[in-house]
Amino acid sequence: MSAMSMYDYSLICNFPKCRGRLSGFAWVTACSHIFCDRHGSGEFSRTPAICPACSSALSGKLDIVRTELAPSEQYKAMVLVGLRPETVLDISHRALAFWTYQVNQERLLMEYSLSRAEVQVGQMEKVMAQQNQSKEHELNAMREEIASLNKRLEEYKRKYSEVSELLVKRNRQYQKLQGLFETLRLRTMEASDKDGPNQAAHVFPSGIIRQRSPHTTPPFLAVGPEGDKLFHSVLEPESFKSFFQFSSPPREKGHSFIKKN
Repeated sequence: MSAMSMYDYSLICNFPKCRGRLSGFAWVTACSHIFCDRHGSGEFSRTPAICPACSSALSGKLDIVRTELAPSEQYKAMVLVGLRPETVLDISHRALAFWTYQVNQERLLMEYSLSRAEVQVGQMEKVMAQQNQSKEHELNAMREEIASLNKRLEEYKRKYSEVSELLVKRNRQYQKLQGLFETLRLRTMEASDKDGPNQAAHVFPSGIIRQRSPHTTPPFLAVGPEGDKLFHSVLEPESFKSFFQFSSPPREKGHSFIKKN
């Protein structure tokens, strides 16, 4: 520590709960500790006196001295007057030793506080590193989950597009079938209005009814191969045959057919 910094340095109260800068009056002990006027007056008013810093017993008459930290010029001019030079040097040496001890103790305390702070900082950095690593794992898991959800979303979009295209295709087929149905219905209605009830069968003089094949489409429903296919899917051959086929009435032998007027 330079001379300038030593000159500017102020002593610190050694009371554990104080640690304030000293000014005005202070209490100095033989064990090289110094206390502010407030805590020194409170601690050293009891007997036996015990140093609050090192717990040393202070039973001597001059083991505790209350001194003024900024003495007047008159006091400084008279305090060492008449003493031998070696005595003055010895007093000055002890005073400087006390000052040096206080400064070194303060430095050691600061170093200790700094080391504790560094340990705490190291522990906090370790905890923060663990937390960051944990959060990074969670973040990676969330990123993977988001990627999986995006993949599923794309799959759903693709399926939706396929279903939409299929729906459009089916709708077109439905519209086509509906149009074919309307055409068949209109043609059936027109044929029914024109031909009347005699369209089902034709009667000849012989009494035999001309039959239509169940495998052919009636004229009023003929709309091409598609009409035949749709018509035969509705009417089975057996039911069609029973609907259009009629048998001739039986005739007795020896009797001729007589046409009635």
